Amino acid sequence: MHNTSRRHFLRSLVAGSATLALPTLMRCAAGGNRPNILIIFCDDLGYGDLGAFGHPTIRTPHLDQMAANGQKWTSFYAAASVCTPSRAGLLTGRLPVRSGMCSDRRRVLFPDSAKGLPQSEITIARAVKNVGYKTACIGKWNLGHLPPYLPARHGFDCYFGIPYSNDMDKVRALSIEQQMDAKIEDYNVPLMRDEEIVERPAEQNTLTRRYNEEVIRFIRENRPPWFIYLAHTMVHIPLFASDEFRGTSSRGLYGDVVQEIDAGIGDILRTLKETGQQRNTLIVFTSDNGPWLPFREHGGSAGLLRDGKGTTWEGGMREPAIFYWPGRIQPGVVTDIGSTLDLFATIAHLAGAEMPGDREMDSYDLAPALFEGKPSPRREMFYYRGQQLFAVRKDAYKAHFVTMAEYAANNNRQEHDPPLLFNVEHDPGEKFECAARYPDVVADIQHLVAEHAAKMVKGEDQLAARITDTN
Repeated sequence: MHNTSRRHFLRSLVAGSATLALPTLMRCAAGGNRPNILIIFCDDLGYGDLGAFGHPTIRTPHLDQMAANGQKWTSFYAAASVCTPSRAGLLTGRLPVRSGMCSDRRRVLFPDSAKGLPQSEITIARAVKNVGYKTACIGKWNLGHLPPYLPARHGFDCYFGIPYSNDMDKVRALSIEQQMDAKIEDYNVPLMRDEEIVERPAEQNTLTRRYNEEVIRFIRENRPPWFIYLAHTMVHIPLFASDEFRGTSSRGLYGDVVQEIDAGIGDILRTLKETGQQRNTLIVFTSDNGPWLPFREHGGSAGLLRDGKGTTWEGGMREPAIFYWPGRIQPGVVTDIGSTLDLFATIAHLAGAEMPGDREMDSYDLAPALFEGKPSPRREMFYYRGQQLFAVRKDAYKAHFVTMAEYAANNNRQEHDPPLLFNVEHDPGEKFECAARYPDVVADIQHLVAEHAAKMVKGEDQLAARITDTN
């Protein structure tokens, strides 16, 4: 069955709700009835870590309901396989290599990093703020902790969260086993409100709860339209959960943490209903990259996908994704390709904001797929590791030009000529290499790579510089 036909078949199995056609959405944006936007972005959540995506023991009833009554995208990709470039890609709608927010020397930003997301970049927050949205960033930032790079400098009216990953600022060296039995005092991570540190070390056991409370407060205190970027610290190692949820999941502490995130989403959904905003709010849920596998049961699961965080195998970048907007989004399962890169163009369209015309964008407007049942406009995905292109997917096929394990000895870098080829619709676990059977497919992807490389202008590396280098 053709992919488009299969999509309509799957959707026909789901009881439909009233659907707002795309032209009507365009009139709403132009007329001022613009939707609220809430992006919920988890950290290191694996493809297989939600009930709706097949986990047998983690209970996620609110996300499962959103998936059933909204759209579940099964071929949805983060912009990178580690957090800093992934977040830069989501917020700018550009491959992070264009903004310099990826590096072959340091993969993410650290407390000693001297730079961050350049002011020349336009974020979703800045784009919608320019057309009247109130904007909030709540949670993990990791796009630069020094004042010139904080959320307020990139279009957010307010910020509450930690400026980088929760395993940084260690007060002593910790083994994997010690990080799996972490204590708050092992990490001197700051909690910030706007540009001030309000708590150090952050009380991480209550971070998830406090993030959700901030979202709810913002919803109650601000008139529509608003944009909230909720970037949960969890389920990044070290894992922390509040007393209410610790010990409640048969999946252990990892399950406790995921279930607390889900419960908080339930509180947010109730708040939207109580304030009469449920039917004018688009919620997008996904994750920044795949599971952190070396931490064993403290890491998540990529389900049937291969490998995890840090790699360009499917488990590193293919993420669970849910789009939810009651009465507006046509419910169903979408097997076409989508990416966090596409959130910029989609949200700009709904908000009535202009797309930047002075730079190369990598963002597709998913509105036709969300509201009209049309195929996704995205047919390709570029898998970068640092500033190097490792793999490319076009339609059903994915070619690996370089593979590299994240945590094996010497990282096991291998270059492939001809590239490895997998049909990731038939074989999402990337087990059955098929380049010899489909030389025309390999040639087609190689041509796409050549076109991409010819137009690529890489930004200056923003991750390599350390504060000590500038003194």
